[in-house]
Amino acid sequence: MYNFVSVQNKTKKNRYFHEEKDEKPKKSDSSTDVQVFNIKITPRNITKQRFKEARNIKNVLKRGCDPKFPGKAPVDPNSLERHSRGEGFQERGVRHPLHALKLKKKENKYKYAQEQAARAEILLTEDQGLIEVGEGEKTTAVSQKIIAENVDIAAATKIFDLNLDFGPYRAKYSRNGRHLLLGSKQGHLAAFDWVTKKLHCEINVMESIHDISWLHVETMIAVAQKEWLYIYDNTGTELHCVKRMDKILRMEFLPYHFLLAAVNEYGFMSWLDISIGEIVGHYNNRIGRTTVMTQNPYNATICLGNSKGVVSLWAPNVKEPLAKILCHKTPLTAIAVDNRGMYMATSGVDRSLKIWDIRNLDGPLQHYKLRSPPVDLNFSQKEMLAVGLGDVVEIYNNCCSQTTEKPYLRHRMAKSICNFNFCPYEDVLGVGTSSGFTSIIVPGSGEPNFDALESNPFQTKKQRKEAEVKALLEKIPAELITLDPFDVMQVDVPSMKEQMEAKKKLLHIKPKNVDFTPRHKNKGKTNIARKKIIKSAMRKEIIDQAIEAKKMLEEPEKETESAPKQSFGVLDRFVPKMKSKK
Repeated sequence: MYNFVSVQNKTKKNRYFHEEKDEKPKKSDSSTDVQVFNIKITPRNITKQRFKEARNIKNVLKRGCDPKFPGKAPVDPNSLERHSRGEGFQERGVRHPLHALKLKKKENKYKYAQEQAARAEILLTEDQGLIEVGEGEKTTAVSQKIIAENVDIAAATKIFDLNLDFGPYRAKYSRNGRHLLLGSKQGHLAAFDWVTKKLHCEINVMESIHDISWLHVETMIAVAQKEWLYIYDNTGTELHCVKRMDKILRMEFLPYHFLLAAVNEYGFMSWLDISIGEIVGHYNNRIGRTTVMTQNPYNATICLGNSKGVVSLWAPNVKEPLAKILCHKTPLTAIAVDNRGMYMATSGVDRSLKIWDIRNLDGPLQHYKLRSPPVDLNFSQKEMLAVGLGDVVEIYNNCCSQTTEKPYLRHRMAKSICNFNFCPYEDVLGVGTSSGFTSIIVPGSGEPNFDALESNPFQTKKQRKEAEVKALLEKIPAELITLDPFDVMQVDVPSMKEQMEAKKKLLHIKPKNVDFTPRHKNKGKTNIARKKIIKSAMRKEIIDQAIEAKKMLEEPEKETESAPKQSFGVLDRFVPKMKSKK
């Protein structure tokens, strides 16, 4: 029995300092009394309440939906189209109904994923920006000075120029886009937070630097110097010197595999696993000296361009190229692959720029003719392509899926360009020049929304350590790098015939004459023969066990006989003699 007490507002009690003379006695109203309700909770009352709730739910299901809660909100068809995965399968081409049912279930999963991705767009708070101009005006006429005057103060600070004396410089941003690394041909090395302009380290290695790269965290730097590969921390302290990787020209770091891929001036390719400090792949690619190198983020293969206009794809566990594409008739000058691994841009000495479908090794999808041979190419997160032409940087928008007649932006500098990179999660392009570094704003080039679990520009020291441990636990082995990453999901079951043919190729193995035609057995004979074989095998086992037991019993007797007798000198005649068993 539970007592529920309902207490209403009462008049305040008088205190000792109040005068009692002026006050009149007040009558107690029945409304201000305390009301007591006695409610007895029994199992019968509980079942009644549950029955009422179930009946209400059934009524709602019969009506179809509750008018107060009509169901899920409709999805915008435009967002559904953005996340579409193409047309579904057609039942006409499927012969067996079981396979058709499996394909239909798979198609339903794709539709559900498409709808969920479209609904999740409401969580993306930022939108992509672009430059909008009036009629008859061109976006190429918009200079960095005009952009700086029309943006807020925080965005205007992203346009800056560093005049340095040890050029030419190569520049690289970290994965989260917060830190910048500079390395010059004359040995100047600097790392700093380019947003707050806080310097991490600045040293001179006293020899030429051919390439630089961030490793899995922004506290470790890989520098390809004149002779060997060096690893530094963010304070400029030398951590390692890898002498097995010498004369390196270009490097690429694969973050999900913890591999540092490099090619040297003799044409040797090396893959260094920085988690265990071992080289997992080292061989000669037989294409000679090359400085045209990039990685495909989709399958972690390395793309190399040579002087014959051929682009080859490489993996650490295969000493031959996975694929080759003849892109140009002249030597290649630059290669770039977009973040999704769909398009590859190549440029040659013949002033041509071609876009290829790297998934199907097909193309060219687009072919452009430029004013001069490009120095470098780079894709942004929103598939904008930056092209370096001498001292001019041109940015093209939507140049892969359709043909564009003019660039989106153009920036001219009084310095020759060495290389450039788009900053992740920022509308910024960093250009390494012959006399320093230049940062310019390219509206709409960066991804506006970042995944904090993937790469967080605002991560703390504790978050960085946790992310490093998680990345090590989720590390992908180097053996899984293939042209098609979905090959890992397939099962390879070689037949008996294929195994025998592989053995015949070995010279030191005599080929066996195996008849691959099926043999029909006689049931009666095989059963009798099998029983005889089983009986003889059991008899052999028993005999072998008995022989082993006899050997074990005889061994201690031999040890006692062969052991030297202890001598007591004159008293040996009193030692009792052991009688031999007959």
